[in-house]
Amino acid sequence: MIEGAWLYILKCADDSYYVGTSRVSLEQKVAEHNAGHYGGYTAKRRPIALAFSQSFDRITDAIAAERQVKGWSRAKKEALMRGDFEGLKTLSIRRQ
Repeated sequence: MIEGAWLYILKCADDSYYVGTSRVSLEQKVAEHNAGHYGGYTAKRRPIALAFSQSFDRITDAIAAERQVKGWSRAKKEALMRGDFEGLKTLSIRRQ
């Protein structure tokens, strides 16, 4: 993917999820995370594995999706990864 971008979710060794975006190949990005190239969240939670990815034509769209998904609960992220769009709708209903 040269012009576009990726939204990706990584599953970390501690069973947590990391959400990010990339303009480089996902194979390269995952390898960089596993090598400790990034000193942030994933550096202390290796090894990591790619759990989900979605391509976008524009980086701005991928970043907007990243911001949205980062705010989601674990259950919503897992529904997205499963492709369970009905479950996403249910989990999006505000409980009062």
